[in-house]
Amino acid sequence: MSPFRWPVVITGFVLALPVLALGLRGDLTTEDVLTRVLWCLGAGWFAVALVQWASTPPRTPSRATPAGPAAAEPEVEPAAEPPPFP
Repeated sequence: MSPFRWPVVITGFVLALPVLALGLRGDLTTEDVLTRVLWCLGAGWFAVALVQWASTPPRTPSRATPAGPAAAEPEVEPAAEPPPFP
């Protein structure tokens, strides 16, 4: 997965908002802001990868679903009626 896909960039930007605010306020230097923004992009990549991994359904083996008429479930005969109550 590319680190510059739209979900990754958007998530990284949302995570970087507090860092950018601290930089604008003067609490962080420009070097600190740039370093931490890169970490935010990495955290966004990890978060998107984790969500995509968790949301994909598990793969099923191809042999688990046989094909053709032989794969149909066998017909079950109805059970015999119980004897009447005495």
